[in-house]
Amino acid sequence: MSKWIGATILATAVAVMTLGCAQGPSATAVTIGDKTYAVTPASVKVTAGILMGEVTEMKVTERVEQGSGRVVSPAKLTGTLRLKNTSGNQSVRLVAGKILYMDAQGRPIKLEEARSEPVVKFTAYNNERLDPGQDATQSVEVDFPAQALKAKMLKEIRLELAYIPSPYQEQTVNFIVSIGAGK
Repeated sequence: MSKWIGATILATAVAVMTLGCAQGPSATAVTIGDKTYAVTPASVKVTAGILMGEVTEMKVTERVEQGSGRVVSPAKLTGTLRLKNTSGNQSVRLVAGKILYMDAQGRPIKLEEARSEPVVKFTAYNNERLDPGQDATQSVEVDFPAQALKAKMLKEIRLELAYIPSPYQEQTVNFIVSIGAGK
């Protein structure tokens, strides 16, 4: 009886090794890559009241499954916003910036459902307040409407800046002193 059990185990082991180790067709890995759209021009000068600067390195990127073209991660606009306070006597507290995507008729292009409003928040240390002559740099990464990726759909990008100006003054105070005799 033990011979039969030993033979059965041996036969099972050989079968497992023969059949179990055979490589079947492997599943092909899905490749995901970035699809980048150039924004022309890639940089623009901006002026808003006493703030001057530029938006640079603008591009739109979406993550796409290679082969099928299926969008894995919706499009985002990225770039760098540089602002300078050109006032000689006012500080500026930067609150936020709102981006609007405008079509050829001057109407805003809406974002798809469940996508966040394209807002630039000035929250980094020392980026909120600009004294006269100071500048700040802020990275921009906001949602971009898929509809605006179609040819000739997007005419302009509008940046609405919210800031609070306040008087800036430097004053000198003189006071009379004397030094007493040393002991």
